[in-house]
Amino acid sequence: TWKWVVGPMFLYLCERLVRFWRSQQKVVITKVVIHPFKTIELQMMKKGFKMEVGQYIFVKCPAVSKLEWHPFTLTSAPEEDYFSIHVRIVGDWTEDLFNACGCDKQEFQEAWKLPKIAVDGPFGTASEDVFSYETVMLVGAGIGVTPFASVLKSVWYKYCHDATNLKLKKIYFYWLCRDTHAFEWFADLLQSLEAQMQERNNAEFLSYNIYLTGWDESQATHFVVHHEEEKDVITGLKQKTLYGRPNWENEFKTIAGQHPGSRIGVFLCGPEGLADTLNKQSINNSEADPRGVHFIFNKENF
Repeated sequence: TWKWVVGPMFLYLCERLVRFWRSQQKVVITKVVIHPFKTIELQMMKKGFKMEVGQYIFVKCPAVSKLEWHPFTLTSAPEEDYFSIHVRIVGDWTEDLFNACGCDKQEFQEAWKLPKIAVDGPFGTASEDVFSYETVMLVGAGIGVTPFASVLKSVWYKYCHDATNLKLKKIYFYWLCRDTHAFEWFADLLQSLEAQMQERNNAEFLSYNIYLTGWDESQATHFVVHHEEEKDVITGLKQKTLYGRPNWENEFKTIAGQHPGSRIGVFLCGPEGLADTLNKQSINNSEADPRGVHFIFNKENF
């Protein structure tokens, strides 16, 4: 038995040593941004840190807890000179981190007063394969929208730098959330991308739909009155906010009709139930003919 156990145990110990060494490397918090509804953005730098889109890291703040590590999705792009995470204040640990960063104070905080941070990672996810397709469907549910902040930023940098060599030609983005209050920072990102795409006369590159799943018809009726206005009342985007849940069968059929003979990547960060639905639709709407349209499903559950 010991012959079978010693090998895996040796590999496990090596992995733990590597993670311990990486967690001891110096991390500098360069900027703390306070977003609405108690969401903070930590922008950090670390020597030798390299990331890909959609990856995540483990974060420890010794000033809050010497043992606790918490996973956070990276919201920055690989092209940026820093890496960032967005932290929503929803528990004791995040509340203590909020206070340790001086976000509960009105005055400006000096950088040397910010707490020390340990970072382990980054670790890969399915979202890294986004650039392997010409057409992709990105589906983010609730907090699952955070990996796509990194994806959309990186797409924009690549598009501006060398659009002709960018394999990705079309993005269909779906954002499902009970309300947009907790993720207003993401709506701001979409506004920026929307404006920049229009300046370059390529507004069709990114098609997005925002669904408020927690609203009933009586709540939505008030905003329907303003449907004809140029920008959406809730998000400030040109694309109007929708209410309820998408009809996935219609969405898949429409996209399949617009891209015949294509391999379409479907990327989800969301709950298991939604993953089952999208996987089923990907199979049902893929053709048996190798030259037909095929939906390739990739998921990241939380």
